[in-house]
Amino acid sequence: MNSAGNELRVRTRRVIGLQLGIGLAVAVVFLAVEGRVAAWSAAYGGAVGVVMSLLLSRGVMLAERLRSAQASQAVLYAGAALRFVLVLALLTVGLAVLKLAPLPVVAGFIAVQLAFMLAASRSPQG
Repeated sequence: MNSAGNELRVRTRRVIGLQLGIGLAVAVVFLAVEGRVAAWSAAYGGAVGVVMSLLLSRGVMLAERLRSAQASQAVLYAGAALRFVLVLALLTVGLAVLKLAPLPVVAGFIAVQLAFMLAASRSPQG
């Protein structure tokens, strides 16, 4: 593995750690304010966001290994489409099947996504 791949893994771990911390904090706030159901709902929303980050990382690492720019681009576009569909499916399962509280689910998901954006904006572009 090259140094760029190692750097990506280290940054990914940091981002995921930040997301898990933010997701946990949101769940704890909902636990204190609204109770267990809201806390589990927020944790579920946060977990959906973390899973999407893990899938993005996997796709970027795969695209990095490909020799063709066109193949790399196809992997990244397919990954984006897959993540979009999975977010819709997982949030639908959480809200419609598991009957989780909507506001905490969305709050957990948004908080974790904002953590990702914050971490990405602070990462050095190499």
